[in-house]
Amino acid sequence: MAFLSKMGNLLKQSVGNHINSGLSASSPSIFQAIRCMSSSKLFIGGLSYGTDDTSLREAFSSYGEVIEARVIMDRETGRSRGFGFVTFTSADEASSAIQAMDGKVDFLHNMV
Repeated sequence: MAFLSKMGNLLKQSVGNHINSGLSASSPSIFQAIRCMSSSKLFIGGLSYGTDDTSLREAFSSYGEVIEARVIMDRETGRSRGFGFVTFTSADEASSAIQAMDGKVDFLHNMV
């Protein structure tokens, strides 16, 4: 649990540093919320608290075959923590998803 908390804080700090350093436009791009964890696994941040595994899978399935889509839930409240992971069958599909979703911040916040 402490490890996940530490990782979450590092990711928040990383996104905050990019925003504060002026690398983004007036609204942050989706690239700041999607991070490549491996060649085919993406970290998806900034999700609506109403997003579930199925809606996350549906949102990314048009960019390739999704092996797994998982929204991370809080153990105590059972509510989404606002981030998740999507794993594709190939790095090309993951890259395609990153490029296609870049600038779609409003889409992720409105997912239910």
